[in-house]
Amino acid sequence: MRSATVTPEGDRIRWVELPGQEPPRVYVHGLGATSPAYFTEVAVHPLLAGQRSLLVDLLGHGISDRPTAFDYTLESHADALAAGLTGAGVRGAELIAHSMGGSVAVVLAARHPHLVSRLVLIDANLDPIPPTPGSAGSSGIASYSEEEFVAGGWEEVRDRAGAHWWSTMRLAGREALHRSAVHLTRGTVPTMRELLMGLSIPRTYLLPEADCPLPGSDALTAAGVSVVAIPDCGHNIMLDNPEAFVSATAEALADRGQEQSGPTCADRER
Repeated sequence: MRSATVTPEGDRIRWVELPGQEPPRVYVHGLGATSPAYFTEVAVHPLLAGQRSLLVDLLGHGISDRPTAFDYTLESHADALAAGLTGAGVRGAELIAHSMGGSVAVVLAARHPHLVSRLVLIDANLDPIPPTPGSAGSSGIASYSEEEFVAGGWEEVRDRAGAHWWSTMRLAGREALHRSAVHLTRGTVPTMRELLMGLSIPRTYLLPEADCPLPGSDALTAAGVSVVAIPDCGHNIMLDNPEAFVSATAEALADRGQEQSGPTCADRER
């Protein structure tokens, strides 16, 4: 385990690092998750192994610090991650990022372009979504006030989330979890989708085949984003179908410019 100070108050981001060749590869988890738990199996797969790989936990999550004074906006998450990567001597990294982590990765690439050379987004949030009481995800968490969530709303979320997600969600600070969810549902200005479309680096977006068509996929494709459907999986693609995930990710990281030969949503609809 390694770490770097990322705030003036001395809060630290931590990561598990696998040695290998440059350029570095950075894995970023989603809301209430942790990168070592979600990515270790795929990071050591023969098709992806051999690169220097950092399995990073965002501030407030997993093995990283959980400051209660931090605001946990997507921009602040991105800046803290940038400080951590700078402390690790990372430049031009290949980012593989899931869900909220994908949103943070897009903001990171827009705000700190020297740190990111490629993006592979895994069913990432690209647009604001309304708070939805009763949902197990970010929209459900965001439907509480912070006071309600910390005082006991988190128990209702725990029961809806189920044992698998709660096993890592319970590691997150409660203020961190709530504020991260609130700002994820609010999104950014410009939106994460607009930021993603404006980037010039190679970008791939992976989503479950069952969720095709991805809203706005034509515009994403026109902007150079490869949109790739993965079969036999839900939101946690790398856990549900690791072989298909690894194959698609390895292809996205290969030196093929913006071309991707994997199935797209359009292919699945024919």
